[in-house]
Amino acid sequence: MATKSMRCLLAVPAVRREFFQKAADSATDALFLDLEDSVSPEQKLAARANAARALDEVNWNSKRVLVRCNALDSEWAFRDIEHLGARCHRLDGFLIPKIGSVDEIRHAEALLGALNRERPRERPLELHILIETALGMARVEAILEMATRVVSVSFGVGDYSLSMGGQDRSVGGANKDYAVLTDGAADTARHAHWNDQWHFALARVANACHAFDVMPMDGPFGNFADRLGFAAAAARGRVLGYAGKWAIHPSQIELANQAYTPSTEEVSWARAVHAALATARREGKGAVAMNGQLLDIAHRKIADRILARAGVAEGSAHDE
Repeated sequence: MATKSMRCLLAVPAVRREFFQKAADSATDALFLDLEDSVSPEQKLAARANAARALDEVNWNSKRVLVRCNALDSEWAFRDIEHLGARCHRLDGFLIPKIGSVDEIRHAEALLGALNRERPRERPLELHILIETALGMARVEAILEMATRVVSVSFGVGDYSLSMGGQDRSVGGANKDYAVLTDGAADTARHAHWNDQWHFALARVANACHAFDVMPMDGPFGNFADRLGFAAAAARGRVLGYAGKWAIHPSQIELANQAYTPSTEEVSWARAVHAALATARREGKGAVAMNGQLLDIAHRKIADRILARAGVAEGSAHDE
């Protein structure tokens, strides 16, 4: 993944102009001005105009700034992409929702390719997509295998739940009914064991992204008052191989950054691994024991990744 990491991707409704400068001044690595779900149909054109003005006038510093356009089959998507892509030089790219087929990714890549040919001396527009339907999930590997321009894939849990017939009122959270009971036995209490109803989808998207060298992004956690729930969801995503998580509220930015920034202990371990393996190499050894653990080249690669992530978190130019 030869692209700068996004520990946090902040959603900013394009109808809320008072949020723009606050987003620019925040600690998020990246953000998107939203023209889709947070904008009612009668406000779509105004939101597009707001986004264009903000891209021209706001100092976004070094943040990656995207626009989430409307779905490709909507009446607004083409003008969202054509108008903003052609005139807004500060725009880094588009986040395109509800991708569900190879044909749609070809169409999106053709549109961005044409815009990039109009502005060859500038940074090419990036393509980021959302997988958030049952159809998109069923085809995610085929979509990414065909894609040539996709930088990141976000798993959109809210729309995915809807497409699966779900009725969860808390987007991205746990559901007490997704559980199993222990078997009944005489004089033994039965206990419910909660399961993670999003594990299959999260794991499939992460696997597809890593198979085709694309950055996986974990989508929204709707209850922004539940800091512990968000932190747990972000930690789960990191373990599954995600590169970062959305924030739908400024209070989630710090939590996402913490989850996707290596801890002091992790960085210390990585440096110790480098030192131990360097000593082993000088002694002609391929592996070495450290604190009761056998280290080899795989551990050096893990240490390299931790240190690279720490470099991104500290504001350096390390790539993933």
